[in-house]
Amino acid sequence: MSERLVTIGIVAGEASGDILGAGLIHALRQRYPNARFVGIGGEEMKASGFHSLVPMERLSVMGLVEVLKHIRELVSIRHRVRDYFLSTPPDIVIGIDSPDFTIGLELQLREAGIRTAHYVSPTVWAWRRKRIFKIARAVDMMLTLFPFEARFYEEHSVPVTFVGHPLADAVPLHTDTDGARKALEIEGEGPVLAILPGSRQGEVERLGGLFLATAHWLQSRRSDVQLVIPCVNPARLRQVQAIIDAEAVKLPVKLVLGRSREVMAAADVVLLASGTATLEAMLLKKPMVVGYRLNSFTYFLASKLVKVPYVALPNLLARKELVPERLQDEATPEALGQAVLERLESKNQVEELKGAFTELHEQLRRNASQRAAEALVPLIEGNSG
Repeated sequence: MSERLVTIGIVAGEASGDILGAGLIHALRQRYPNARFVGIGGEEMKASGFHSLVPMERLSVMGLVEVLKHIRELVSIRHRVRDYFLSTPPDIVIGIDSPDFTIGLELQLREAGIRTAHYVSPTVWAWRRKRIFKIARAVDMMLTLFPFEARFYEEHSVPVTFVGHPLADAVPLHTDTDGARKALEIEGEGPVLAILPGSRQGEVERLGGLFLATAHWLQSRRSDVQLVIPCVNPARLRQVQAIIDAEAVKLPVKLVLGRSREVMAAADVVLLASGTATLEAMLLKKPMVVGYRLNSFTYFLASKLVKVPYVALPNLLARKELVPERLQDEATPEALGQAVLERLESKNQVEELKGAFTELHEQLRRNASQRAAEALVPLIEGNSG
C-alpha cells in the first residue's frame, strides 16, 4: 500500500468496460487509497469515486452506419480527453476494450511520454493481425482475459499479462440446476433446452426462426423436451413472440425476460449463437450447440479474413472442438437438432465435457481485477521493465 497521491486515467466505452473498470478501481484503491481516477466511465465506475469527463453513453455507438453518423463527435471527444491528459499528465492511462477509440488515444499519449495499458485484447489474434504493430507502439502493457490471447502477444514481443476473466470469478464452480429450475418455475420432468438466438435484433432475425425450426425437429423425436428462451429486453421478447406466432405449428415455449444465466443454469443443453454466451454456458458446465448465420457477403469476407479455426470460446480455449459449431449453410434444423439430441442422450459424453469445462473455468478463475492491478503497479511506479 502506498499513501502517495497518484492519478490514474481510465477510458471505458461501454457497459462491460464500465464493470471491468469498477473492479479495477476497487483493486487499485487497496494499493493506492489516495488515488484519483479520471477519464471516461459509466455509473459503476462513478459509484467507485471515478470522475468522468464526458458521459460514457456518448461512446456507446454500435454498427458502421451509427459510428459514421457520430464520427465527428467521437473524434472531438477523443481530442478533448487527449488534451486533458496531456495538460495534466496522470501516472498511467488505461483503455478498457473499445479499441477503435482507445488504442488511438493510447498511442498519442504514449508518444507524449505517458505510460499506457490496455485491458481486454482486441480480436487481433483472429483478424486484421497487422494491428499488432500499432498496438505494440500504443501500450506498455496488454491485459488479456484469455491465455490464447497472451500467447499471441508474447509471439510478437508485446508486454502482456493474462489476468483471467471476471465472469469466471463471478460464476460458481458448481451450478445449482435444480435451484434455477425452481426459481424459473420449470416443473416438468423432461429435459430442458435453453435457446439463445442472440441479444440484437439482427441476430434474432437471422437465428430465431432457425432455432425454432430446430426445436420443432427435436420435439418430433423427443416430445418431452421443454423449451425456454430468455430475452434480453422487452423488444427482443416481442420479436421472439412474433416469430413463434408466425409458425404454422405452435411450439410450447416458455419465454423469460432477462435472466439468461439462470435459464442456462436450468438447462440440460443450450442452443445458442456464437459470442460471450458460449463462455457463460461453459462456466455453467452446460453442453451446448453453437449455430450462426451472417448475410452471404459478410460471411464470405469473414471467411477470408478470420484466421482462427473456431468461433466458440470453449473451442478456442481448449484448442480443439469441445462444442459443435454449425455455421452458415451447415446451420440447418436437422444438423443443429441432431447435435442437441446427441448431447441429451449421451451421459458419458456430457460428464467428460463437464470435466473439461471445469478445468477451463479454473484456468480463467484468477481474481482478474486483483491480477490486473498487480500488473499495473510497476507501470504506475515508473518501472515498465
